[in-house]
Amino acid sequence: MSSTQSAVLAIVLVALALCSLGVWWWRRSRLPRPRPGSEYDRVVAQSETRLAADRELRDRYRQRATQGLSELSPLARERYAVKWQELYSRLTTSAQQAVNDADDLVSQLIAELGYPAREYYEQLAQTSVNHAATLDSYREAHQISLSNRRGEATAEQLRLAVAHFRMLVPQLLGEPIAPSSDVQPHPAGQHQ
Repeated sequence: MSSTQSAVLAIVLVALALCSLGVWWWRRSRLPRPRPGSEYDRVVAQSETRLAADRELRDRYRQRATQGLSELSPLARERYAVKWQELYSRLTTSAQQAVNDADDLVSQLIAELGYPAREYYEQLAQTSVNHAATLDSYREAHQISLSNRRGEATAEQLRLAVAHFRMLVPQLLGEPIAPSSDVQPHPAGQHQ
């Protein structure tokens, strides 16, 4: 092989490598970038590096893209809205059961929307892609519900769970979140 042929081959190999790198960079840049916020901050804190956190969040986006989200039918949306209103109205008389039922309702709703329902942490990770703004509400409300099922939740915690579910359910239903200035019922007959 002549020196000219070697030089041409080297140039072609470098060009191919640059093209491959360009395609890789282009494909990577088309993925949604993790949005800074509480979920991003939480994943960064739990990861060894920011790069590992970015990778984790990109993996969530990729996985979410391969799973089909379902739109609720108008009938299903109405069914969940009615169930939520019934639960919300029971909070003053039976807060403990209503909080548990609200947690169950949210789990059913999330599953019907197409999020994985197999394991809670996987469900959280996938829900974070589309509902990062209320994910902390879901986390905290679910933890309070678990405490409540063990008989350990206080009246204030139950009230807090209601407030969290109140932010989460409308977002999952695709409705505007109720203004925080609305009076929220106090559990177990406690009044303002």
